[in-house]
Amino acid sequence: MGTAAENGDMDAKAHGREDFSDQNNLDAGARFVLKSKGTWVHCGYHLTTSIVAPPLLSLPYAFTFLGWGGGISCLIIGALVTFYSYNLLSLVLEHHAQLGLRQLRFRDMANNILGPRWGRYFVGPVQFLVCYGAVVASTLLGGQCMKAIYLLSNPNGAMKLYEFVIIFGGLMLILAQVPSFHSLRHINLISLILCLAYSACATGGSIHIGSSSNEPKDYSLNRDSQDRVFGVFNAIAIVATTYGNGIIPEIQATIAAPVKGKMFKGLCVCYTVVAVTFFAVGISGYWAFGNQAEGLILSNFVSNGKPLVPKWFVLMTNIFTILQLSAVAVVYLQPTNEVLERTFADPESEEFSARNVVPRIISRSLSVVISTTIAAMLPFFGDINSLIGAFGFMPLDFILPVVFYNLTFKPSKRSLVFWLNITIATVFSALGVIAAVAAVRQISLDGNTYRLFANV
Repeated sequence: MGTAAENGDMDAKAHGREDFSDQNNLDAGARFVLKSKGTWVHCGYHLTTSIVAPPLLSLPYAFTFLGWGGGISCLIIGALVTFYSYNLLSLVLEHHAQLGLRQLRFRDMANNILGPRWGRYFVGPVQFLVCYGAVVASTLLGGQCMKAIYLLSNPNGAMKLYEFVIIFGGLMLILAQVPSFHSLRHINLISLILCLAYSACATGGSIHIGSSSNEPKDYSLNRDSQDRVFGVFNAIAIVATTYGNGIIPEIQATIAAPVKGKMFKGLCVCYTVVAVTFFAVGISGYWAFGNQAEGLILSNFVSNGKPLVPKWFVLMTNIFTILQLSAVAVVYLQPTNEVLERTFADPESEEFSARNVVPRIISRSLSVVISTTIAAMLPFFGDINSLIGAFGFMPLDFILPVVFYNLTFKPSKRSLVFWLNITIATVFSALGVIAAVAAVRQISLDGNTYRLFANV
C-alpha cells in the first residue's frame, strides 16, 4: 500500500493534473527565470509583446514586392498558420503536462519528442540565435528611432547612429535585470497599449499623407523577373519574422497550473491585436506610398529632412515605438537569461542572495553589451529582419509545431489534420530554404554599402 503522497501523485496523473512536487529539483534557469505563476491574461500580454512588435512597421515594404493581392494574402495566411501552429504547440505542452512531465523550454520539447541531439544541436542553438538576433534588431531599431527624433530637432546634428544605439543599450542594461519572465507582466501590459498606439499613429499618418499628396501612387512591381522572384521570397521572410515568436514554450511556462486552455485564451487576446495592427499598418502604408514604402514606414513620414505630418506627431510615434522596443528586447532576452541563470546560478541558494545576484548582474550586463555592440556595428535592420525570418522563425514557428503534434498525437493518416500538418511542414520548409537564399542574396547586393558603425 503506497504512501499518501504517492497516492496523491497517482491521483493527480489519473485525473490529468500536472504534478509539480519536484519544483525544488528544477535547475536555476527554470526555477528563477521561468516561474509558473501567471494567468492567461498575463500570457496574452507576453504573446502580444513578442509578436506585435515594431517589425510590423516593415509590412508596407514587404507589400512593395508582393503587390496588393500577394501582400494581403500573405498576411492572412501568416495569421492563420501561426495561430494554428501555436495552438498545436500549446496542445502538445498541455498533453505532456497532464502526463506529469511539464516542459518549460523549446529544447525540452525537442529532447522529448525528437531526441536529445535535436534539442542540443538544432532547436536550442536556432532558438538562441533567433531570440538574440531579435534583441540585436530591436536595439538597432531603437537607435534609429532615437536618431530620427534627434534629427527632427537638430537637422544638422553631428551625433551618429551608433551613439543612439549605445544609449538604447543603456536602457536595456537596466531592464535586463528584471529577475523573471513573470515579472515582466506589467511591462508587457504597457507594451500592449504602446503597440496599439504607434500602430494607430502609423496608420493615421499614412492616411493623412496619402490623402494630402497630389503625386500619383505607383503600385507597379519590379519588371526584372529575377529580382522580382527573389524580392517575393525576401518579403515572405519579412512577414514570417513579423508573425514569428520562437518562445511559445517559455511563455506557456509562465502560466500557473493547471495550464489547460489558458494558452488558447492568451492567443485570442494576442491575435485580436494582430488583426487590428498588422492589416491596418500594412494596407495603409502601401496605399499611401506605393512602391516607395521604405523598410521602416516611419521613414516615409519625413522627406528631405522635413516632416510630412506635424513634428509632434512624428516625435510621439517614435517615442511609443522606442518604449515598446525596450519591452520586446527584454522579452527576447529571456531564453538567454535562462541559459545564463542555469549556468551561473545556484538553485540551492535564495534567488536574491549575493551568490546569485552578483553573477546574474554581470552575465546579463555582458549579454546586453554584446548585443548593443553588434547592433552598432551592423546597422542594416531590413536585411537582419529577413535573415532571422528565413533561418529561425520559419522552422520554429511554421514547421516544428506541426511535426511535434503529429509525432505526439499520431493522428490517422486518413485524417485532415495529418495531411494539413504535412502540407504546412513541406511548404514552409521549401519557403524557408528559398527565403534564406533570397536574404543572403539581398545582403550580398547591399554589401557595397556596408560599413562597420555606418551612420545610416
